[in-house]
This record gives sequence, C-alpha cells and structure tokens, in this order.
Amino acid sequence: MDSPLINIMIKAAKKASRGLRRDFNELENLQVMTKGPADFVTASDIRTQQIIYDELSYAKPDWSFVMEESKPIKGKESKSIFIIDPIDGTTNFMHGNPNFAISIAAEVNDRLEAALIYSPITDEMFIAERGKGAFLNDKRIRVASRKKLSESLLVTGIPHIGRGNKELFLKEMKQLIPEVAGIRRSGSAALDLAWIASGRYDIFWERGLKIWDIAAGILLVREAGGFAQGLNGQDTDMWNGNIISGNDDIINALNEKLKHD
Repeated sequence: MDSPLINIMIKAAKKASRGLRRDFNELENLQVMTKGPADFVTASDIRTQQIIYDELSYAKPDWSFVMEESKPIKGKESKSIFIIDPIDGTTNFMHGNPNFAISIAAEVNDRLEAALIYSPITDEMFIAERGKGAFLNDKRIRVASRKKLSESLLVTGIPHIGRGNKELFLKEMKQLIPEVAGIRRSGSAALDLAWIASGRYDIFWERGLKIWDIAAGILLVREAGGFAQGLNGQDTDMWNGNIISGNDDIINALNEKLKHD
C-alpha cells in the first residue's frame, strides 16, 4: 500500500499530465520562452507546475517548495520540502519527442522520503519511498547487475550551446566508446535515473544538473538497490549537480577507466 504522501504526489502528477498530453498533441500552438542559450520554458511548464503546486500545497499547506520555474516558497515547515520539475526534458517536449517526465521528490529533515517520476506519454509511473523499494506501475524494479563495461549501456548528457565542458566530454567519449556496449543521450536526467532504477541503463553520469533534475531519481535508484553519488564520490558533489549512478561494480569500473586519463 502506498503511503498518504506518495498518493498525494501521484494524484498531483496525474492531474497535471492531462494538460501535458493535450499540449503535446497541439505543439503548433505552444508558447515558448527562452531563459538562456538552449534553455527553454513553455506555457506548459508553467501551467503544469502550478497544478502540481496547487494540489500539493492544498494537501500539505505548511510545506516548503523548490521548483524549477519559480523562486523557492518557504512554508511553516522549512524542513519538509517538495522538489518539483514540472517537465524534465522541455526541449524534447517542445520538439514532439515523448521522452520527458514530471519529477516530484519529498524531503523531510534533509532526507529524501518519497519520489515520483511520471512519463505522461508512455504512462509509466516510477515511485519510491524510503525503505520500501522502488516500483514501476506497481511492479518492483531493481538496478541492473552487470559488472563489465563491455556489457553495459551508458547514458549521459552531451554539451551543447551554453552548457557543458566540450573538451572533457570528447575526452571521456574517446576513452569509453571502445570499451562499452553503447552510449545514449536521452535529454531527461530524471528519466535517465528512473531507467537506471529499472535496469534499462547500467550507468548514468552527468555534470551541472539542478536539484529538481535529480532528487526523485536519487531515491529511486537507491531504493532499487543501486548507488547515486557525486562524481568525486561525495554526496555534496552530487547535490551540486555532478552525479553518477548504477550498481557499485559498474560505477567503480567507469571511475577507474576515467581516472587513468
């Protein structure tokens, strides 16, 4: 049985997804604004965030909120926080690519308690609660158990206009391409982490992410038996947006490979 907290989050995501699916089928009418180089926000992002906020704040009026498309909202319970990305993968969404998701995490007293990543187009609901495991549409999920890079499917971000260290990326690709079964770039860090939790990818790493990109995915991976940590091995680095996740063996294998170069 899901807890009242996760049920509140599911209800909010489901309600917000109705408009997202409608907008996804009417992209020619989509209002798009630019926050920076290749950094977009759509009317759908803003409306989706508002619906989620309205639902969650009605159920938990004293909680605080950290959300991508607005400034933080401090409630009476400053140590109880919802962390929300209304559309993780906005660029995908506005191009008609279905690889985007709603991401909601609940943090209490500096500890992640509940997580939800929902793909509206595929209707895949990833949820996790601390100590209760991770699930995809009510089916228990686990991280993959592969130990060799040569058998592993990797996923990462790719630098683009206005973002990323292109030289470092090319250096890493030069080292990894001959060693692995494949490398992907999906455009949604939240879904990448959900797919790590469900065993669809073996390892994910990326730099320069935001807390709303990764908070829910971190708990999902950990509750699925995997590891999520900073690229330097420290949680502080992870919360600064530099993350690596997968099973322990494959993380060590990747780190060893990159460390030599």
